[in-house]
Amino acid sequence: MIKLILLGLVAGAFFSSTFVLNELMSVSGGHWFWSASLRYIFMLILLSAIIASQHGLRRIHELWSIFWRYWQFWCVTGGIGFGLFYAGICYAADHASGWVVASTFMFTVVASLFVLYAFGQRFGKDIIVYALMIFCGVVCANISEALHSQPDMSHALNSWQNLQNVLLYGALPALVAAFSYPVGNQLVWQASHNAKGRHTQQETQPTATSQTSSWQRHIPTIDTELLNNGVSNAFNKVWLMTLGSLPFWLLLALVIQPALPSMGQAFNTFLVALCSGVIATSLFLYARGQANNSQEVAGVDATQASEVIFALIGGVLLLGTPLPSLLGWVGIALIVLGLVLFAVKQS
Repeated sequence: MIKLILLGLVAGAFFSSTFVLNELMSVSGGHWFWSASLRYIFMLILLSAIIASQHGLRRIHELWSIFWRYWQFWCVTGGIGFGLFYAGICYAADHASGWVVASTFMFTVVASLFVLYAFGQRFGKDIIVYALMIFCGVVCANISEALHSQPDMSHALNSWQNLQNVLLYGALPALVAAFSYPVGNQLVWQASHNAKGRHTQQETQPTATSQTSSWQRHIPTIDTELLNNGVSNAFNKVWLMTLGSLPFWLLLALVIQPALPSMGQAFNTFLVALCSGVIATSLFLYARGQANNSQEVAGVDATQASEVIFALIGGVLLLGTPLPSLLGWVGIALIVLGLVLFAVKQS
């Protein structure tokens, strides 16, 4: 168990590089669009190399066939789960410190509950307590960020305006990202489990109708072993969603028309793709796959809370980010505690 927790913490450290490097690129003047879109271009290249090295070029051809057959579905899931998600993260990095963006994005744990509820799943009411704890922590973190630059209460008007800017341009995009990520992933999960569910219904209840809502019936049934659970197949899903996100980035580029990125921004984006998209994902999936019971899985999931701490440490050491105020520390404590209790409750 200790080994799994350590692996989860190492994964959290690599995941946190996203928030630190995005803040660094923002401070350096790089446009947030390139910080977001280049990551997925690099990820597609890296993942293709990894998958090809493990299974040969034939696997890439098989994945392309799956993508082309359901291209509309993959463009929707990739556009929401990767495109809208990471565009929100990078846009927020222009208006808030990395640790604040990381703290706000941790609300994705709560957002996942709403997404699961929309897909017909239910959860215990006591989970609401942990959800409110995380939400209060997010609010404290963002208020702390807004007031940190205006500690003198005589500047109450400026503080209020700054708070509005942080909430509108920092917190709101990060919250959109927090919902977009589980929506995209849940759509993929539903598509890969539709066939199994329908086969089970036909075998056990031939005349029964599905209890899913009408909109869920539009999700395709993708019956393939390449999307089943497992670390290797997880990369297949990421590859398909990454490819599906490219139209989103192209459309966004036509709307924004940003100036070309510098070599430094391109290199930092490559580091994000490598550290967060490949190394962190691999370590986290490996640790989860090695868990022998639900308690160990919950322990690994709880290590996600470390991203906030690592993002704060990275910002302070590399960017000179000021330490949070007392309110900020309270927010961090509430978020971390809420995430840990939430993970333990799932065990």
